[in-house]
Amino acid sequence: MSGGADGTGERAHGDGQEYAGGRAEAGDGTGALAGGHHAVVVVGGGQAGLAMSHHLTRRGVDHVVLERHRIGHEWRSRRWDSFCLVTPNWQCRLPGFPYAGDEPDGFMRRDEIVRYVEDYAASFGPPVLEGVTATRLSATADGFEVRTDGGAFTAGQVVVATGPYQVPVVPRIAERFPPHITQLHSGDYRNSSQLPPGEVLVVGSGQSGCQIAEDLHLDGRRVHLAVGSAPRVARFYRGRDVVAWLDLMGHYDRPVTSFDDPQAVRARANHYVTGRDGGRDIDLRAFARDGMRLYGRLAGVEDGVITFGADLRRDLDHADAVSESIKDAIDAFISAHGITAPAEPRYRPVWEPEDGPPARLDASRVTSVIWCTGFRADYRWITVPVFDGAGRPVHERGVTPVPGLYFLGLPWQHTWGSGRFSGVGADAEHLAGRIGSWSGSPAVRAPAPPRPRTPSGAGAAGGIGRAERIGVLDGAGGSAGGVEDPGRYFIHPELLGS
Repeated sequence: MSGGADGTGERAHGDGQEYAGGRAEAGDGTGALAGGHHAVVVVGGGQAGLAMSHHLTRRGVDHVVLERHRIGHEWRSRRWDSFCLVTPNWQCRLPGFPYAGDEPDGFMRRDEIVRYVEDYAASFGPPVLEGVTATRLSATADGFEVRTDGGAFTAGQVVVATGPYQVPVVPRIAERFPPHITQLHSGDYRNSSQLPPGEVLVVGSGQSGCQIAEDLHLDGRRVHLAVGSAPRVARFYRGRDVVAWLDLMGHYDRPVTSFDDPQAVRARANHYVTGRDGGRDIDLRAFARDGMRLYGRLAGVEDGVITFGADLRRDLDHADAVSESIKDAIDAFISAHGITAPAEPRYRPVWEPEDGPPARLDASRVTSVIWCTGFRADYRWITVPVFDGAGRPVHERGVTPVPGLYFLGLPWQHTWGSGRFSGVGADAEHLAGRIGSWSGSPAVRAPAPPRPRTPSGAGAAGGIGRAERIGVLDGAGGSAGGVEDPGRYFIHPELLGS
């Protein structure tokens, strides 16, 4: 699966190689699409591809962006109805387009995120061809060829901005569930009304699993949750969002190469938390206290009985320990810098699993299973040898060993924010500098800088410095510019997840 997550662009004219301020739609009604040569082809028109186009446009570099769907597709089509960001809106900092709404400390919901991406595309008119799926990328004597379902493009350089989340992962154990049970992946879940009446088993307790389980629970469903090892983090601590504290501490600016094992950092699970209803903790113990049934990891299905592992207590304790260790790091930072912040009592568990063998679940009680088991990348369409033994692209901040081939939008490509609204722009700028300096990519158009929206009002958080935004100047530590190396403060290893 290729061609990106989201898309936007301009109206194609004539042979599809000239653009003029609109959205380019592939084909002429017959399925034909004239290809052509460009200095750069960007595959994928999501936030990564759009950020790349923004910086190439500023540098006057000829390019085209190929998007298999349309603008906002992933946000619109793979998110449930109540979905919202788990990081504050002020972290939405696409290049030239910081969040400028009225709730910088709020959390945009699905449809608002779609509008944010759509508005970003409209702000500078990138040359995107929508409805174009890249089917093969190969090296040529002069650069690269990108074959699509509507024609072929050649380029001196190529940026793969499709992201790592293309193919839903459903374990083979799904085949063993009784046929009366409706099964779907988290990417297909919208709301409880699409499910048949009855009890629901949610498998997986990462971000999606916890939030979908809560969504069903709040809608009055009896929910069974198979818990995994994902860590959790508090939403707020000592008067501020934990994300604001970690931002101030420099965690989000720390390059992945500064860790002992970058690949292990990239592979770790996200911490579960929510921005729903203004933001709050996700406490699985509280869910259990209020009627949700928690289990260990899904172990098997046999003779109409669903079995689970004996690891529930361990995983709940682990998640709590990670959350508390993050608070320890924040306490140390506050103390070291003399910051005035209210004291706050620590978390106390509100529920404990019963001792004894793991609980079992009668499959006849369950009418639906939702697999919150993630996605995987699909790079089978790329024939250029740039992958390691595990199938991951080999790169240094997106620059591969093959001259002229780049990746963008990968988790922890350079920092925590690389695959997110907060950091993808910096990586795109880095690659644009490499592209513009390489002799194979002449700037064939006069520079035409984008027309950035001027932030205004309380929502203009994207243009405010880190210290000013969260008011750290009230302490004896002075401005954030004097913050020491964040490595000085103990951060639990699990905090280094994507």
